[in-house]
Amino acid sequence: MKKDNKSDELRSEYKREDIGHGIRGKYFESYQEGANLVFLIPDVAKVFTSEEAVKEALRSQINIAKVSSGHI
Repeated sequence: MKKDNKSDELRSEYKREDIGHGIRGKYFESYQEGANLVFLIPDVAKVFTSEEAVKEALRSQINIAKVSSGHI
């Protein structure tokens, strides 16, 4: 699917071939385990290149929030 650089607006109509090939049940197992799925925007994904990098950053923010609020 090519991105139209002229406009960031939604099209009035999409064709099936514009969407690409989906995989049925791709995240079913993770969903069953209670995982939250988050899709990162490209600039953020460049910095956090792995699941562990994201987890580490979020845990760090949680710890900072706990210390700042006095809830250690």
